[in-house]
Amino acid sequence: MLIDLISKYQHQLHEHTELRAQVNTNRAVTLVRGNLVTNSRSDQSGISARMYKNGVYGFASGAEYNDESIRAVLKAAEENALFMDSRVKKNKGPLPKVASGEVKLDRDVKNPDQKLYIDFARELDSYIAGKYPKLASRVVNIRADSMEKLLVVSDGHNSHSLMPRSFIYVFFTAETADGAPVELFKVFGGRGYFDENFSSIEDLYPGIEELYSNIMRKAEGVYPDAGYKQVVMHPNLAGILAHEAVGHTVEADLVLGGSVAAHNLNRQVASEIVTMIDFAHTALGEPAPLPIYVDDEGTPCEDAVLIKDGILKGYMNSKETAQHFGMKPQGNARAYLFSDEPLIRMRNTAILPGKDKLDNMIASIDDGYYLTETNNGQADTTGEFMFGISMGYEIKNGKLGRAIRDTTISGVAFEMLKTVDMLSDDMKWTCSGMCGKKQPMPVGMGGPAIRCKVNIGGR
Repeated sequence: MLIDLISKYQHQLHEHTELRAQVNTNRAVTLVRGNLVTNSRSDQSGISARMYKNGVYGFASGAEYNDESIRAVLKAAEENALFMDSRVKKNKGPLPKVASGEVKLDRDVKNPDQKLYIDFARELDSYIAGKYPKLASRVVNIRADSMEKLLVVSDGHNSHSLMPRSFIYVFFTAETADGAPVELFKVFGGRGYFDENFSSIEDLYPGIEELYSNIMRKAEGVYPDAGYKQVVMHPNLAGILAHEAVGHTVEADLVLGGSVAAHNLNRQVASEIVTMIDFAHTALGEPAPLPIYVDDEGTPCEDAVLIKDGILKGYMNSKETAQHFGMKPQGNARAYLFSDEPLIRMRNTAILPGKDKLDNMIASIDDGYYLTETNNGQADTTGEFMFGISMGYEIKNGKLGRAIRDTTISGVAFEMLKTVDMLSDDMKWTCSGMCGKKQPMPVGMGGPAIRCKVNIGGR
């Protein structure tokens, strides 16, 4: 646990200055067909300071957390700010003021022994090997990470936060009748330490059985017919769609860089039934997958409404971009390591559920596809996206048909969202991924099942 060495320096902070101490932990264990191939532990810790002056920032960091290092990074951040100001001369006014306060750590810091991960992985792998001998290969991968931050700011909220996550990734490989490999994986876990998320291996058995059933269907599956098709996207895809295809286009730094959202504020970008929000810490009355109460600029976090009833309503901002656009900063500036400067990042981004039942959505399609799993996704600031589809089914005359093999879907986000005409009345969250915008960052994403039209690839 981080000991507070930085609060006593608060009286030395002037202009807008952030002083942050941080520890990141990462644990990984991987078994491939029962063989231990990864067994790693890493900790990264240090201190950073950032100072704003007349429209420019000075930043500095150090990998030691002691008084000497704190004084050094504060001095270096100020010197860097003064240097940048002397060269750039933006002469901008002060950043927007935000409410002052403090958010304290609300849970214990843990450091589970590595043996816990290894023993659990071996027990799970042994179960899979005995239960499913028809598999061509299997991989059990356990990952756990945490991010602890102490933040003291000249203006805003001080905070002490902790974000632990733990996951089990199970990968299955099967063979088709002609010997070709097909792959599928499933992720278990979420926010919390490993012993909190995985108290009993038996709890995983239903999910493992579902994964096995799906890959056996996939091994007997067919390639989809390529073309512009009506589909139902499972909530698993709604989350990545919200994050990759839409979310990045409405991050204010990318808007300033020419994102498609730059010229669409207060315009229709989606069907009127589509509302999309970047939630701070509470979503629809429940804790968000990764609750964030204060960002790394000291801004108290609020929900950012991005799309409401199909209309683009706002961006995700830092203090600086909020000032530029005349918007309110809502706590979207986040840094991954102590040595990273805060960037505008998503937190828990989701399309809100609608009023339809999934069964009715499938029944409404004569010829299309039900897409259930994705293995990757990418998009650019034009809103063009392409996602890999690792599992899905034909829909013929309103009924599910054969499973489909690996394929892709593609389109332009704002155009695709205009074709959305049904949303399921439930939703699903995931927080297993890391967003890779310049620096990795844990994020949550979610949404309901979506009926829409997209381009689907063939073989």
